[in-house]
Amino acid sequence: MATDLSHIRNIGVCAHIDAGKTTVTERILYYTGKNYKMGEVHEGTATMDFLAEEQDRGITIQSAATTCPWIRDDVEYQVNLIDTPGHVDFTIEVERSLRVLDGAVAVFDGKEGVEAQSETVWRQADRYEVPRLCFINKMDKLGADFEFSFNTIKERLGANPIAVQYPIGSGNELQGIIDLLGMKAYYFDADEKGAVVTEKDIPESLLAKATEWHHLLVEMAAELDDTLMEKYLEDESSITVDEIRSAIRKGTIERRCNPTFCGAALRNVGVQRLLDGIIDYLPAPDEVDEVEGTAPRDPDTKLTRPHDDDAPLSALVFKVVNDSHGDLTYLRIYSGTLKKGSRLLNPVNGKKENVSRIFEMHAQNRIPLDEATCGAIVAVIGVKDSYTGDTLCDADDPIVLERMSFPEPVISMSIEPHSADDKRRLSEALGIIRREDPSFRSHYDDETGQTIIAGMGELHLEIIKNKLTRDLKVGCDVGKPRVSYRETIQGPAKNVRGKFVKQTGGRGQFGDCTIDIEPCTEAQAQAEELKFTESIAFKNGIVGGSIPREFIPSVEVGIRQTALGGITAGYPLINVKVTLVDGSSHSVDSSQVAFEQAGRLALREAVARAGSVLLEPIMKVVVISPEDYIGNVTGDLSSRRGMIVDTEDRGVVKAITAEVPLSQMFGYTTTLRGMSQGRASSTMEFLEYRAMPASMAKEVIEAAG
Repeated sequence: MATDLSHIRNIGVCAHIDAGKTTVTERILYYTGKNYKMGEVHEGTATMDFLAEEQDRGITIQSAATTCPWIRDDVEYQVNLIDTPGHVDFTIEVERSLRVLDGAVAVFDGKEGVEAQSETVWRQADRYEVPRLCFINKMDKLGADFEFSFNTIKERLGANPIAVQYPIGSGNELQGIIDLLGMKAYYFDADEKGAVVTEKDIPESLLAKATEWHHLLVEMAAELDDTLMEKYLEDESSITVDEIRSAIRKGTIERRCNPTFCGAALRNVGVQRLLDGIIDYLPAPDEVDEVEGTAPRDPDTKLTRPHDDDAPLSALVFKVVNDSHGDLTYLRIYSGTLKKGSRLLNPVNGKKENVSRIFEMHAQNRIPLDEATCGAIVAVIGVKDSYTGDTLCDADDPIVLERMSFPEPVISMSIEPHSADDKRRLSEALGIIRREDPSFRSHYDDETGQTIIAGMGELHLEIIKNKLTRDLKVGCDVGKPRVSYRETIQGPAKNVRGKFVKQTGGRGQFGDCTIDIEPCTEAQAQAEELKFTESIAFKNGIVGGSIPREFIPSVEVGIRQTALGGITAGYPLINVKVTLVDGSSHSVDSSQVAFEQAGRLALREAVARAGSVLLEPIMKVVVISPEDYIGNVTGDLSSRRGMIVDTEDRGVVKAITAEVPLSQMFGYTTTLRGMSQGRASSTMEFLEYRAMPASMAKEVIEAAG
């Protein structure tokens, strides 16, 4: 593995579903010599889509990691590459990949430009401050339009794209690309799978257009660098290609611009130049800020770790994969050197972990390593109690790296094992899936005797169901998908008392607490420096010791457990601040259990007084449809309680953006296909929770009761 940090690039390929991410990745593996044969998504032979489910459906479900070499100017670079899913149900895979990457390639469809999921991925990359370059793919598609797609990056994402290439033709006429920096044309030999690249002069018919885009490139590069701007104002022709490249690299790393490439991965056009762009513009591990964390025992104490092989080890777990030989735990090493046989500390749970083996991953294939240095992305075996988002570090110099935030599930389904043996197997299988997928939840319902599994969408649950039955061999019946509602309060309630008194033959139980509750958002909780766990903020307002200090956490536990189980209809209570204001205790009979029960009673009474309201998940739905079917589509969305928020022309089709309750969207894809003769398509992602109409809330509550 490369040890010179400046020769390493940790990058991800991410985009809207069907923009061609996996095809781009397959071409990168071929041209870097990692694969000797090109895999194709549509044939189910893509290296990075190695799960049976991925090959059947032709989509990426889980992010796959690989390491490949790229030689540029006689220097060998190491590209650690993660191919991520595009489907919104697997957004968690994109989230955890972006958390550990230094740069990303955002792929766009040359005909569609920026699509709904492109925006989601872009916002995720913004959140983790990931520099990125753009690749406008599928320029060989009928109707592909480079300038349209380029403008959508600017308008819909609010980004600052800088075109460094321009296509020679489009659709069936696509012949190659123009490098706008060096002002040369490049053609990719179809007979040699694009591996032979020929440099020529720019065709006469495109020279004026290329010159216009070149001027724009130089002007935008000059805006990124003061010295270059002075030179530009004096004499534009004196600016060299290296100076332009250097200014754009600096601007990309600072996230002030996004170099934009183009090509057609399926036709093998433009991928080698994209690889050059990854080296030229995306940062090496030592060019991003030092990783920040906190002291394990004092979260207010900020710590950093240098990009140095000799520094104390710090690594982040970003993925766990169940394997017959022991769980594979994927790590990004931020500082220090990881050696085979190391013993590390997980400062989150205080447990020690053994790293018995280290692997460099290539999709599902692995290459054993004796050690891995700073900046590397590797998989290890031997780690037992560390999950996605946990830190592994040197026990003598601990640090807790920033954890990831995972979205709450919006859809659930009941599942019942066939036999006692299946019940045991189901319990183990759910544990495995929970370790692998942080966006998955499951719990056992005591009243119905059913196990409830919850996820991010219908496809997510279907994949999990297939994994349980096909891969993990659990015999079970599943119910229909149902919506995961939430509950909140309409207003505040003051001085609500919860008193738990139980007298038995011997020692009794006594717990007594008084609380205030009020609506609360995450921002309000942060402003008061309160933890907003599971969307509940708890504040200790006790003065004078009316409740002994050791029982206050018990009150909080009782309140949080009750909120999680729901008050009115069994759905979790969210967006509430609870303040413990008073209480009393008994010198003999008070216990932690009694104060937990008192907290439960107080919260139930407080919610009853404050008035509860049921919330339903609202989805952002984007429908792309030919003009002929717009009336049918909008009418159907309105009948589903949908609110149309935007209608936009995109060439010969229209894009309709609507906000629709999830409960109305089951089976929508089939309905849409029917009403548009298969010509319309849709994407859907979670937007927010909103209050339900009272009549419908009543039906849901009655059904739950």
